[in-house]
Order: sequence, then structure tokens, then C-alpha cells
Amino acid sequence: MNINEYQLKAHSFADYTLPVINVPEEDNVVVADFCYPALGLAEEAGEVSGKFAKAIRDCHGRIDSERKEAIVKELGDVCWFVAELCTIIDVSLESVMQKNIDKLTSRKERNVIHGSGDNR
Repeated sequence: MNINEYQLKAHSFADYTLPVINVPEEDNVVVADFCYPALGLAEEAGEVSGKFAKAIRDCHGRIDSERKEAIVKELGDVCWFVAELCTIIDVSLESVMQKNIDKLTSRKERNVIHGSGDNR
């Protein structure tokens, strides 16, 4: 399966409702249903971090096959939420990934991989 196929298939599992948000009509703003996937992404990313934290705390940083499988499942959930957010804002996950590689390539070429700031 390629990235775009994943995004399309992932979206077929989206089953949540749009929250009620009051937006004045004159703002001409489209209200997208991003609340659940944005918050879900944060939750799942925390679960991934938690699996690694417990490996450090309980196993001196060792990742056994059981823990690895649990991490893989949580990473899959992270992927689903990222793909869903891409779908909501009408951008392909593939293009997001390519832009990230382009950004990192530029930083590496300019020797600014390390440091801080989004636009370095």
C-alpha cells in the first residue's frame, strides 16, 4: 500500500461528529471537524512516549518484542490521526511527508539541522 492509499483507507474509519462552534457568517470561515483528530493525535503521541518512558523506568531502556509490538500499535494510531488531519485540511499525506524531507534536506545542506526555530 502506498501513502495515498493509506490516507484514503484510514479516512474510511473516521466516525466522529462535528462539534458545535459558533462562527460569524461574515468571516467566511469553513469550520472543519478537526477537534477530535487533533486532540487524539496528542493523546496517541503521549501513549507512544509513555511506552518508551516505561521501558526506561522498568527495563533500563530495553525494548522487548512485546513492548515493541505495543509501540508499533500506538505509532499506527498516530499515523491514523495525522492522515485524518491531512484529509480534513485537504492535503495529501504524501505531500506533507515530501515537504518535511525537503525542509530537512535544506537544513542539512545549510548545516542547521541542530538548533531551534521552525524557519531556520
